[in-house]
Amino acid sequence: MNFFPWLTIVVVFPISAGSLIFLFPHRGNKVIRWYTILICLMNLLITTYAFCYHFQLDDPLIQLTENYKWIQFFDFYWRFGIDGLSIGPILLTGFITTLATLGAQPVTRESRLFHFLMLAMYSGQIGSFSSQDILLFFIMWELELIPVYLLLSMWGGKKRLYSATKFILYTAGSSIFLLMGVLGIGLYGSNEPTLNFETSANQSYPVALEIIFYIGFLIAFAVKSPIIPLHTWLPDTHGEAHYSTCMLLAGILLKMGAYGLVRINMEVLPHAHSLFSPWLILLGAIQIIYAASTSLGQRNLKKRIAYSSVSHMGFIIIGICSISDMGLNGAILQIISHGFIGAALFFLAGTSYDRIRLYYLDEMGGMAIPMPKIFTVFSILSMASLALPGMSGFVAELIVFFGIITSQKYLLMTKILITFVMAIGMILTPIYSLSMLRQMFYGYKFFNKPNSFFFDSGPRELFISISILIPVIGIGIYPDFIFSLSVDKVEAILSNFL
Repeated sequence: MNFFPWLTIVVVFPISAGSLIFLFPHRGNKVIRWYTILICLMNLLITTYAFCYHFQLDDPLIQLTENYKWIQFFDFYWRFGIDGLSIGPILLTGFITTLATLGAQPVTRESRLFHFLMLAMYSGQIGSFSSQDILLFFIMWELELIPVYLLLSMWGGKKRLYSATKFILYTAGSSIFLLMGVLGIGLYGSNEPTLNFETSANQSYPVALEIIFYIGFLIAFAVKSPIIPLHTWLPDTHGEAHYSTCMLLAGILLKMGAYGLVRINMEVLPHAHSLFSPWLILLGAIQIIYAASTSLGQRNLKKRIAYSSVSHMGFIIIGICSISDMGLNGAILQIISHGFIGAALFFLAGTSYDRIRLYYLDEMGGMAIPMPKIFTVFSILSMASLALPGMSGFVAELIVFFGIITSQKYLLMTKILITFVMAIGMILTPIYSLSMLRQMFYGYKFFNKPNSFFFDSGPRELFISISILIPVIGIGIYPDFIFSLSVDKVEAILSNFL
């Protein structure tokens, strides 16, 4: 085996190199920005190297493991390792964070703190995706919260304090349940705490206790990857945050909740999961339709995109709860695919806001003629969001469909009902997506204004949009690339349910 501590470096490097930002001169915006982008790129390259050369795809076990005794008294380990489930989200994190720091060029106020917080979020996200110790998972999960709160409350829009407070109340309140579940699992059944994921996955709990644990974890993850009715922090947060924060929120933070559902609720608590999954599937189907129809009624562009991402998370929930091979693979693919698409849509909404200083759709119109490049990329990515064949969203939703139809667990009638509801959701998606395009880009509204001259997208913005567009189309054409990562791991998880 390879004993070089790859994952520790990947987790610790961004935040430790980021803390050197405060030694920079106060006014050196450009230097700070390029330093941050360099750190993100180096980290992405280190991860890619470690995954290419030291990770075997056909091995469902935990790889690149690291195990250091951290706190002697508490039997607490610094324990990292990855498998097919976490490799996708980690690469997604590196990719989106690099692009988000590149997209944060207009941030000039307190830019040292801003870039340090971006790097701290990077560390927390990769740490929570790759930790193999439940308490370490919880610590990394919490490391995420404070940077988001500060990024919201310092660089947000007009109602930023309201939305930041709402965000911290929801997420920190849900973390209490997460901590209770973590301690419950860690302290159950033995004198010294067992916090290792693998030992707790192999342990069997009494059903009542397992259901209690499951509910605790479910609340925490339902707030994070918003499951109705705990989603209401998301539109406010997205409506107010600066768009590079939005890219991280939509691209990665929402995926942490879905990842936690698979990693803890499915792997560690399979009996409770098979009890709860019919109800969760119902909730996911309701969520797809509810969020799509709510999105149609939003005047604010960013809130409309936020509700659309709530609606897409419904597919992930259905895939996770279908307890079938295809469904879970489709959910993992949807996690990756929506990570790209959601981040790109928020980025484009932000750049068009930089141009015209409007967020309300009914004040916009006719932007296609002054800004053709933004119009083109926005249209393509909206098509990707409404699951156009050939884009990654289509493959993911199609495979979730197949997963729910071929699932052994449910009766035929239920499956027909759920698929019908999902199909209605897929019909509603183009409605809000295309009406958003129509209100923004078509019409004559802007030509009534004198001297209405806007700059089109510059090379930096075009580069970010295209580098998100390439993986979206790539996954849509050749989805096997993602499946080859996750398929063995999915079989290993589902063997608990048979």
